This record gives sequence, structure tokens and C-alpha cells, in this order.
Amino acid sequence: MSDLRRAIADNICALRTEAGMTQAQFAELFNYSDKAVSKWERGEAIPDVTVLKQIADRFGVTVDYLLRWEHTDAEERARHLNHVASRNRLLVTLISTVGVWVLFTLLFVLLALSEVGNAPWLLFIYAIPVSSVVVLVFNSIWGRRRLNFIIVSVLVWSILLSVYLTLLSLLCRNFWILFIIGIPAQVLLFFIPGITIIKKTKERDL
Repeated sequence: MSDLRRAIADNICALRTEAGMTQAQFAELFNYSDKAVSKWERGEAIPDVTVLKQIADRFGVTVDYLLRWEHTDAEERARHLNHVASRNRLLVTLISTVGVWVLFTLLFVLLALSEVGNAPWLLFIYAIPVSSVVVLVFNSIWGRRRLNFIIVSVLVWSILLSVYLTLLSLLCRNFWILFIIGIPAQVLLFFIPGITIIKKTKERDL
């Protein structure tokens, strides 16, 4: 049993390290505490079968892979491909986000050259909520859902900032009171994921 624990510990540690995750980030994926992950990697405890299956699925390996010291070339290739896929997802997200800023930069240059509008620089402010939407979509598909709280927060406040600066530019009036809308919106965003955490998160140290 000690050899089995050691094999599982080394494999979990290797998968986590290769993915560039901290123990806290790894624990968050499976709704465990970082203390539990630390015990797994020290061989003091092992995850239950359900969690082993979740870990295997998340990192593109089999449960049997986690239980053995030695792995076949096919298994290593599959793990490598899964790592490459994760990196490609990140690159797609970054490229799409940069693409938004390139588009708005081109629009800014065109407006500045044509002298249409009084504040073409507002386009860079508008790019913030648009790029936030792009990141939100990709993170919802591929990323960690809990990051959506931060992304949506940026989206809400950047929309308010865009409206505020637009009104200030067009009407020359300070509508700072718009930002009050963001307060209940932020509180709501804070409690919505909290409901999920209460229902799903388990501080298990077995």
C-alpha cells in the first residue's frame, strides 16, 4: 500500500507541476483544500476513486496511469498532447484578446485621421469590456469557472466607465452617480459563486 501511495503521490505532483499549478490551484479544480493535496503529494493520504478519475480526466491520462510508477510511450504522448492542447487554448485566448485591441487601435487611428468625433481615445476604454467578454467566453469553455467572478467584475465596471466617460465627453456633465450601480452588482457577483462554493466545496483532508 505504501508503494501505491508513493506512486500516486509522485504522479499527482508531476501532473500538477507540469501544468504550472500551485497546490491551491490544483485543489480548487477538485473542490478540495490545499492541505489535502499536500498530503496526497507526500504520500500520507490518497484521493478516493472518484477524485482519481476526475484527476485522470482533467490531465488526459487514465486512472491506471496514476497508480503505476512506469508509463508507456503511448501514455506519455497522450499526456504531452493534453499539455499542448492546454497551452494552445491559452494562446487562442491571448491572440483573440490581442486581436480586439488591434481592431480598436485601427479604429482609433482611422477616427483620429478623419477627425470624426471629439474623443477617439474612448475606443481604448470600449476595448476593455469587449476583451472582457472574449476572455469570459473562452474561460467558460476551457478555463477555471471561478475566474469568471473577476472577469465579470472587470466587465461590469468597465461598462460603467465607458458610459460615464462617453456622457462626460458628449454632454460635459459629471454623471459619477452611475458608479453606484456597480456596488449592488458587485455584491451580487460576490454572492452568486459563494452559493456554489457552499454546495460543492469540501474541506477534506483525508
